[in-house]
Amino acid sequence: MEPLLHGMLLAFGLILPLGVQNVFIFNQGATHKKFTNALPAIITAGICDTVLITLAVAGISIMILSFEWLRTFMFSIGVLFLAYMGWVMWRSTAEVKEQQASNPLSAKRQILFAASVSLLNPHAILDTIGVIGTSSLVYAGFDKWSFTIACILISWIWFFSLALTGKKIGQIDTNGKLLKRMNQISALIIWGMAIYMGSQFFIAGE
Repeated sequence: MEPLLHGMLLAFGLILPLGVQNVFIFNQGATHKKFTNALPAIITAGICDTVLITLAVAGISIMILSFEWLRTFMFSIGVLFLAYMGWVMWRSTAEVKEQQASNPLSAKRQILFAASVSLLNPHAILDTIGVIGTSSLVYAGFDKWSFTIACILISWIWFFSLALTGKKIGQIDTNGKLLKRMNQISALIIWGMAIYMGSQFFIAGE
């Protein structure tokens, strides 16, 4: 049970802090009329996390990120995408009913955005590699599989719970004021992360 509990606690600790991925999944649950309409974003995020965790445990991701040009590319794309996501959230429609009626993000756009916020965030990837990948080194065989599966399960459970919470808040906030403020705060957080990532990249390049 030790690897299982270790994986669950570790994955929960990594995924709990407010980040771009969490904000996006929450917003999809809150702004869609039906919960099932948010499933493309939830499933895509879960699959992306599953891939990242598997690569981290297998040690493949460390080899990939050993290429300096790839790290540079990831940081550049990540900063640009975070800036764009912040803009999208800032200009979100104020009224929940209008958001629901217009279906702000289609299934295709949900999949694209969910994959982008999951795979184009260098800090999230480095956390997965540095924490989950490194922690898995103490296990082997069945124990390593238990650790890996626990980490993956927590990610899936968390994304579904986050979207459901967003859905409930969207139902309570019928005038859309709370959702508008949350979107604006989320946009500011995302822009802050983009600035931080850009500054870290600039400092590292000196």
